[in-house]
Amino acid sequence: TMAYHRYHRLDTKIVRIFNTYGPRMRLRDGRVVPAFIGQALSGEPLTVFGDGSQTRSFCYVSDLIDGIFKLAMSSFHEPVNLGNPREMTIKQFAEEIIRITGTKSTIEYKPLPVDDPKVRQPDISRAKEVLGWEPRVGFEKGIKATIDYFRDSLKS
Repeated sequence: TMAYHRYHRLDTKIVRIFNTYGPRMRLRDGRVVPAFIGQALSGEPLTVFGDGSQTRSFCYVSDLIDGIFKLAMSSFHEPVNLGNPREMTIKQFAEEIIRITGTKSTIEYKPLPVDDPKVRQPDISRAKEVLGWEPRVGFEKGIKATIDYFRDSLKS
């Protein structure tokens, strides 16, 4: 994309999107957010691979859209990471889902896949500097809205 921008002088943008969540996710898309919420709302154990110490960060969808829009409106052409730099362990995430949903679900540990990354956290310093962007929606507010969406979806 950078070469295409330089050679053809086209207005290109490069967005590196990190874990995003929010209403309208598909329940069985294989990602941890809908998997844990679906398991919790169904009263099933939440499946944690390994000991749950691997970390992830989660960015609410409206924050991501805001970042993409700001980049699209800018004159910046280099890669920009968009995501939430606040990390939590998968175990902490599972515990939060259990707490917020009020489920009686437990955590079930399974072997960690060989290729599972230990850490996944974006460096958003460029987004802050160039776009004045950083996530604004707190985890609890965003995850509650997502849980409410799944609750309503499962009722219909």
